[in-house]
Amino acid sequence: MAKCLPAIDVISSPVTALPFGQQINQIVAWAKERKSKFVCVANVHMLMEAYWREDLGSVLRQADIVTPDGMPLVWMMRLLGATTQDRVAGLDILFATAKACSETNVSLFFVGSEQPVLSRMRQRLMQEFPQLQIAGMQPLPFRPLTPLEDKVLVEQINNSGAGIVYVSLGCPKQEYWMAQHQGKVSAVMIGLGGAFPVYAGIQKRAPRFIRELGLEWFYRLVQEPKRLWRRYGSTIPPFVWLAMKQLWAHRCSQSQELPS
Repeated sequence: MAKCLPAIDVISSPVTALPFGQQINQIVAWAKERKSKFVCVANVHMLMEAYWREDLGSVLRQADIVTPDGMPLVWMMRLLGATTQDRVAGLDILFATAKACSETNVSLFFVGSEQPVLSRMRQRLMQEFPQLQIAGMQPLPFRPLTPLEDKVLVEQINNSGAGIVYVSLGCPKQEYWMAQHQGKVSAVMIGLGGAFPVYAGIQKRAPRFIRELGLEWFYRLVQEPKRLWRRYGSTIPPFVWLAMKQLWAHRCSQSQELPS
């Protein structure tokens, strides 16, 4: 992770400890200069996968920003010292960066998902941000790209002049893709897999009060029980256990540092 940005380790993964507005400002500043950076939007599922899989853990440590998407991460960070930390969620990142880029002539590129989703996103983006420049939208096949296809895609992105590339390949595929293309893609890459269908209006976002209670996962589970029950059942209980262990260790270390 970029050493200039503060971070707090949450169950062994660094999460950027900056308020929402500052993270957006940093992303847009990089985008204006077309710097090759990448942003991981982390939730409980991603942190648990990174805890179990060393290669994904390495990707998060390599990332320039890891945002706390989900209230459990925000609560952890507050208890670990980042008392003013707020949530930096994927859909909010999409909206805020699109708004900022529409005002600063930074163009956007969308990679992944499916053409119907991208088309509906384009329609909504043009309604909400008439001045926004969309440099390109490229759906990808489910199979891995061939080296030639990948080279063509990178050239397409770079030649478009885009400052931000939103990537929708699903976790952890999109995180691996961004890490592999750091230094090749001349733009800020942001992994927003789950935000695309919500912004397109295909899926519904949880109401604000449910999000603030940290129950968005339950709202999504009700929407997609067959797809999500196994994921949540395998990641939430171990996350709670590891979080409790970390918070207890943090409390003990603070107690030892207090003067007698």
